[in-house]
Amino acid sequence: MTSKPATSQDSPFAEPQFRWLYASNVLFFLAMGSQGVLRAWLVFDMTQSEFSLGLISFVVAVPMLLVAPLGGVIADRFDRRNLIRSGQTLIVLSELVVLLLLLAGKLQFWHLLALAAVSGSMFPFIMPARNAIVANVVGIKRLPSAMALNTAGINATRVLGPAMAGFLIGAIGIEVTYALGFVLYVLGLACLLPLTPSAPPEGTRDKSIVRNIGDGFRFVLNERIILMLLVFGLVPMFLAMPFQSLLVVFAEEVWNTGAAGLGLLSAAAGLGGIGGSALVAWRPNPKRRALSMLWSAVAFGGFLLLFSLSPWFLLALPLVFVANVFVSVFGTLNNTAIQVLIPDHVRGRVSAILMMSFSLPLLGTLPMGALAEVSGAPFAVALAAALAVVAALALFGTSHELRKLDTRMHRAFEE
Repeated sequence: MTSKPATSQDSPFAEPQFRWLYASNVLFFLAMGSQGVLRAWLVFDMTQSEFSLGLISFVVAVPMLLVAPLGGVIADRFDRRNLIRSGQTLIVLSELVVLLLLLAGKLQFWHLLALAAVSGSMFPFIMPARNAIVANVVGIKRLPSAMALNTAGINATRVLGPAMAGFLIGAIGIEVTYALGFVLYVLGLACLLPLTPSAPPEGTRDKSIVRNIGDGFRFVLNERIILMLLVFGLVPMFLAMPFQSLLVVFAEEVWNTGAAGLGLLSAAAGLGGIGGSALVAWRPNPKRRALSMLWSAVAFGGFLLLFSLSPWFLLALPLVFVANVFVSVFGTLNNTAIQVLIPDHVRGRVSAILMMSFSLPLLGTLPMGALAEVSGAPFAVALAAALAVVAALALFGTSHELRKLDTRMHRAFEE
């Protein structure tokens, strides 16, 4: 990537509201990262089934996929700050129920399924509003840097959260570790309190909710470049990213490294994510964005394939690190391009459609988990990685809109 590095004057951190929003994002996703590992550990400990790992993610993904269009409309019609706060409050309450059942020794697999579905129902309201409010806080000029910094912060939580959870399970026990994650959720909610109200765009409440939903989908279908960016973003998301749900299987059954190994694998993946998003934050507007996206998607699939075939744990760590550097570069460039090219009055709805695409990795965990149970986790991940490379090359090669992305981005910044 070649572009002019961002300067301190361009930094979104110059805006106090962004600092509070950033802190809330980091704490929320830190809690989510740690609880995700803890939940996977609890599920595998209860069931000893790779399919059950896929099922717990599946019940999160289904409501995310079905409710996302409604969540996007709500984000365009109401105060985005209050929407985020309300959704996170319900997630905090659901996590409290899990914690109390765990402490009482009464937690069962069906409890985890039911409460995971509750959290999955809140994400479609929280995530579109979180994406949309960033542009309201920092403006379009600083949006690429803000998106990259947000991604870097979230990826940092993918290091600290899973690593913390993996190591603390053995050190202080699952109950205390889960309680610490719950506290992080509460702190993330508290950081939203200083945010000022975010007025919805004008005209969004002049139509019915059903018409608003239809307008959002029509916008995406009519704006071919947005549609192709969304489809292109699905390639690694659906085919290969579900590998993360199988990290516990690699740690337990492939390399026999236990909770500590799971923490190291998750930390290596998260560090790679930080490296990729930090690279984009340093140069947020590459001159050849389209090619940067293509080759980062191909490199991600290639290194993930090598990871799945690695016979040694110590070799797998740098491979999963590099793979996540590239997928982070790809995702950050893709998401930023979408946010820059869409107008504010449909930002929540397009963000919801984008979030629907992000739910696909959770849906993908079910077939990947089923395949892993039959053929083993290494084979399942290797096949998914190879398919991701082929799909990325095919989509880019057949899409005129993707190949002309740099021209559209340049025009949008000029306007």
